[in-house]
Amino acid sequence: MVDEEFAWRLAAELVRIESTDPGCYEGNIERHLKSLVEAKLGELPSRLADAVEIRELEVLPGRRNLMVRVPGTGPEPALVYSCHMDTVTIGDGWDPETPALAGRVIGDKLYGRGACDMKSGLACAVAALFSLLDRAAAAGALPRRAFALLLSVDEEDFMRGIEAAIAAGWVGAGEWIVDTEPTDGQVQVAHKGRTWFEISMRGETAHASQPWKGADAVAAMAEVVCELRRWCEALPAHNELGHSTITFGQIEGGYRPYVVPDACKLWVDMRLVPPASTAAARAAVEAAVRTAEERVPGARGSYEVTGDRPPIERDPASPAVAALLAAAAAEGHPAEVGTFTGYTDTAVVAGTCGNRNCMSYGPGSLALAHKPNEHVPLADVMRVQKVLARLAADVCL
Repeated sequence: MVDEEFAWRLAAELVRIESTDPGCYEGNIERHLKSLVEAKLGELPSRLADAVEIRELEVLPGRRNLMVRVPGTGPEPALVYSCHMDTVTIGDGWDPETPALAGRVIGDKLYGRGACDMKSGLACAVAALFSLLDRAAAAGALPRRAFALLLSVDEEDFMRGIEAAIAAGWVGAGEWIVDTEPTDGQVQVAHKGRTWFEISMRGETAHASQPWKGADAVAAMAEVVCELRRWCEALPAHNELGHSTITFGQIEGGYRPYVVPDACKLWVDMRLVPPASTAAARAAVEAAVRTAEERVPGARGSYEVTGDRPPIERDPASPAVAALLAAAAAEGHPAEVGTFTGYTDTAVVAGTCGNRNCMSYGPGSLALAHKPNEHVPLADVMRVQKVLARLAADVCL
């Protein structure tokens, strides 16, 4: 029975199943969710239950996407709720009262790794699926518009799960797709691009008392950092997505303080907004490397693009966004349209397939994701369960 706290109870259950990436990965939670769906189908009339498809797709060894698809009788594009099953690693700093995998409720908040990113959102999507199935059973007919629940792997790493789903034809250009990332009550429909670089600098080792006999690879990389910061700061802002940003997330170089380092490696994360692009970023990296080579004679640089996701701009005419806003308002929770500062599985669909009907709407706050003592409020989970169930009923039945 899908009561108003169904997703709340399920979210706590899911938090207690570790699915860290890297770590335990998604096998246990995928099997658990599949068994829940199979049990639900066992409660339904056979005509409806037999029509529902359960698909699995092995993306990586032991790591499977799961799709539950309820066919529709009409020609409309399917409504798809997209959720990832993995979480980031547990990390340090958790309060002893709220262990990361305890799924503990204190007051009106559920604590644990994945509580907001995104096991509570996943639970809301499951609740919406079960509610739709109950309504279809009561009506004695399949829905007009097809509905699918897509559960993916690897979102917290390279997003290979959603890429595999696209390649398999599970989603493409036509569907209305909602992911349940935490959105602070907003419907979020635009994303900065995400371009990653791995930059290497080679130098020449020497004794630190005679640095002129070597070429300092770390000093050369420092020149690269300064040049790229200046380049990024000069980029124009976007009217909705704001400013492009750059983060130098990891650096390695040298091996003793009294030796001129002959190697340095830097990992760079750029979040770009139009008109900036990966091509422009590549040119900026090349220019920065040339400058470093000039300022530190003997140093030589190279780079590799390790991630290339395009920015996604909002489509003001999206009928899917309009339908979600209407469902939120009908449930007494009017929502503003905003932007998602990270990159989501639905952004991959939008960027890869040109799908203009992709959006994010889920419980919790992105500001708490990936942090110790991650939590989600009961009111948020109940709100999103109601809105997602309402949207599925409004557009599918």
